[in-house]
Amino acid sequence: MDITLRKPRSEDGLAVHQLVENSPPLDTNSLYCNLLQTSHFGDTAIAAEADGELVGFVSGYRKPGAGDTYFLWQVVVGEKARGQGLAKRMIQSLMARDEMADVAYLETTITPDNEPSQRLFKALAREWEAELDISVLFDKDSHFGGRHESEELYRIGPIRR
Repeated sequence: MDITLRKPRSEDGLAVHQLVENSPPLDTNSLYCNLLQTSHFGDTAIAAEADGELVGFVSGYRKPGAGDTYFLWQVVVGEKARGQGLAKRMIQSLMARDEMADVAYLETTITPDNEPSQRLFKALAREWEAELDISVLFDKDSHFGGRHESEELYRIGPIRR
């Protein structure tokens, strides 16, 4: 499958929304949120397209008050594109952009039961020869009222590219 990586456009918002809906157990955001991710935050997101169809998406932003830190909000890879290393490729491509050259740290949150994401971010830390610190950012009980697993903060950096 030939996959093209590119900056998203606002017209991708609906496709992102549908891709996430079809990729449980990912948290579905509102369609409006996905429209903002693909427009306002397009410079800090990446879309993967194959044969005119969106098959992957990474969203994130520069962390307020810490401009050298990129917070990766969500990674989604559609069923058709799984098993090809697309998530890693999208993140690497995004971090290689000129406008991301001064980013020294990558942060994301992962639930304790999400082993594939844990493996992905541990592999990125190794590849970038960077430290990986893991701590609880949002606690299951005190933040989610027991309705959602804790979200652990994975902080990689400083990144060596």
